[in-house]
Amino acid sequence: MDIIFEKTTEKGLNEAIQSLKENLKEHSFGVLWELNFKDKLEEKGLEFADDFVVLEVCNPKQAKEVLEKNIHIGYVLPCKMVVRTENDQTYIGLLRPESLIGLFDEADLNDVAKKVEEALKTSIEASI
Repeated sequence: MDIIFEKTTEKGLNEAIQSLKENLKEHSFGVLWELNFKDKLEEKGLEFADDFVVLEVCNPKQAKEVLEKNIHIGYVLPCKMVVRTENDQTYIGLLRPESLIGLFDEADLNDVAKKVEEALKTSIEASI
């Protein structure tokens, strides 16, 4: 099972990020944190060719639900999404919640992970 889900888009980096944020809101997800590794590395005097923007996203209701069932799920929260460029192409992707939750071997959490993953994938599809 692939741990990464990723799609290409014709949009530029900033337009893809904005579109993704808007589509995430439709599913009650907010962006808690955003980091462009290219910019951060350049601040440290290191060159990096492509943008790689990490967005940490969360649906508070679903986060509360899984944390109440297993506090250790907090180690894989919030959900990570990425908008990146490579060879003049923009990609939007995510680290799949179903794969991560599956590592905890708790069947009752799989339904929540599936709902979260479906919402995030739908947000990506709507953003491309």
